[in-house]
Amino acid sequence: MTLTAALGNALTGLVANARMTDVIAGNLANMLTHGYAPREVVLQARLDSGVRVIGITRNLDPVLLADRRLADGAMAGADASAAFAAALERIIPGATMPGSLSDRLSSFEATLVAASARPEDELRLAAVLTEARGLASALNTASARIDTLRQQADAGIARAVADLNSGLERVGQINARIIAARSTGQETATLEDLRQQEVDALAALVPLRQLERANGSVALVTTGGALLLDGRAVTVAFDATRLVTADMSLEGGQLSGLSIDGHAIPVSGGGPLGGGRLGALFDNRDRLGPEAQRALDALARDLIERVETLTPPPVPALFTDAGARLDPLSGTGLAGRVTLNPVVDPGRGGAFFRFRTGPDAATPSAPAHAPYLAALAEALNAPRALDASAPARSLAGGLADLESRVAQTRLAAERAVGFAAGQVNELRALEMQGGVDSDAELQRLLLVEQAFAANARMIQTIDDMMQTLLRI
Repeated sequence: MTLTAALGNALTGLVANARMTDVIAGNLANMLTHGYAPREVVLQARLDSGVRVIGITRNLDPVLLADRRLADGAMAGADASAAFAAALERIIPGATMPGSLSDRLSSFEATLVAASARPEDELRLAAVLTEARGLASALNTASARIDTLRQQADAGIARAVADLNSGLERVGQINARIIAARSTGQETATLEDLRQQEVDALAALVPLRQLERANGSVALVTTGGALLLDGRAVTVAFDATRLVTADMSLEGGQLSGLSIDGHAIPVSGGGPLGGGRLGALFDNRDRLGPEAQRALDALARDLIERVETLTPPPVPALFTDAGARLDPLSGTGLAGRVTLNPVVDPGRGGAFFRFRTGPDAATPSAPAHAPYLAALAEALNAPRALDASAPARSLAGGLADLESRVAQTRLAAERAVGFAAGQVNELRALEMQGGVDSDAELQRLLLVEQAFAANARMIQTIDDMMQTLLRI
């Protein structure tokens, strides 16, 4: 080997050593950076002599990454469902919570008992009026808050769709930059890290899988079979609703669904975009919210029907459907329309004596005669089934069942969050095991240092030999 060839070998070795040192330093600096994959320099012997750097590879497990993304999507969906269930429980809390529906009903029944003992005492009748009004108001408030929760879910869907579209656009742009960089022989590891972070964010919205393409780009396909990106990003469309009310539904056409490039798609949990946060928000708006509303409406219907048995038609009973008797064909949202009959409210032109004799009474009876108060208490406590499949319950028993179901829904949602969190944590731990190993990187750095010193010593030796030849 000539001195020139030896010098060339040593110089190429120094270049490779410098590049490896730079990569190792970058690995150590990004040990805790989310989405960073450890780099490794790929070397190749030159045909003439020496060594050359042919590229930098990112070390990651694509199968583990795909599983972790699916777990992230499940976790995001479970979080959204649990947050909605917790909010429902705050709207319909247990009986021990002051101001709850059970607390209001219990207070109303207590005032009925007290007024029955002293029906001539208008202070006790005033207490009945206050608690009856409070019970109706509590039903109205609960119904309005469920509407608000559904409205928030609808707004959350709009934000999620906007994030999905912008994220797909950014991944498409990164794809184009990677293709351009590869065509000119530039490194793409940093761009691939950036793309991985963007895809990770999208995976929380919609569970998806990444498909590698030969030119370095990736395609994104949801687990439901929707192609979101393959060269061009699709456009997911959703029309937000400014105000969501109890009678509005997706099936009725009042609420928006989703479309991909103008084609409507199912939005159920098994739909093309179901399974992540986006699917959970639709489930909150279109299933959990309406289910809670129907249960609350059933309770309001039970209340009105119980008191209507004491008042012959066409006179409205103590509790009314927006001022009228209950319409058997009335739609959803009854809990939001429950009102107290004004004939018992002196402040609205009524009179207290109708608490003693009933809303249909035209003239006062003897103050000590109060058959309506006793009958009202009995009607509220009489066993009654809401439908053929339900057991007979008092009004308080039916309300306790509703509160129990709401609490169970919240507990089930929290268990789903715990399971999903366990999966995510385990998969992230496995990812960390395949991440940057500081001990291994430092050992590699020592080897690079030795190689660098050897190449530098070779150059020094060749220089000494050439100086000696020049002096001869």
